[in-house]
Amino acid sequence: MSNIKLIVGLGNPGAEYAQTRHNAGFWFVDELARAGGASLRHESKFHGLVAKVRLEGREVWLLQPQTFMNRSGLSVVSLAQFYRILPDEILVVHDELDIPPGQLKLKQGGGNGGHNGLKDTQAHLSTPNFWRLRVGIGHPGNKNEVASFVLKPARREEQELIDDALNRAHVVLPKMLAGDMGAAMQLLHTDEAKKRPNKPKPE
Repeated sequence: MSNIKLIVGLGNPGAEYAQTRHNAGFWFVDELARAGGASLRHESKFHGLVAKVRLEGREVWLLQPQTFMNRSGLSVVSLAQFYRILPDEILVVHDELDIPPGQLKLKQGGGNGGHNGLKDTQAHLSTPNFWRLRVGIGHPGNKNEVASFVLKPARREEQELIDDALNRAHVVLPKMLAGDMGAAMQLLHTDEAKKRPNKPKPE
């Protein structure tokens, strides 16, 4: 299995969006840059903030597209093509409505669930077969409220759960960077299962 060579955090640029749920991918990449002792710098040819870091003994590119969410793919494909990074060597980190705050899912390929950042990335890469780390932010309950929901900050208790989930993602990062996604998924999803409340047993 291929090593991960590019980690993309999806989000929207600008201070007004920095703390909104839609920027969960940016938060993860910010932490990776700090861990690698690097500063994300604007690269116009990649339409984003970029850094090359050494994490767990491996060099990896970090990217935060600055194109706004619905044009994220332009930034991703620009860097990936320039450095000859294949889709299965890319990990895209993004907010996920269908997962509660505090939970994570790691997967390769699949649909985009209406997520405009994923949709545009799939279109530009001409394949859905990149890796995704789905960061749960919960759902407002009414699909008509989704657009405003993702562009608002999480409630404090939700933010604490999201932060805890992102910290757990750092624990499995060495396996993701090494391309051992099966082991990463097992660790991550087993941990998730332990955190879910047990269903009552029938009497």
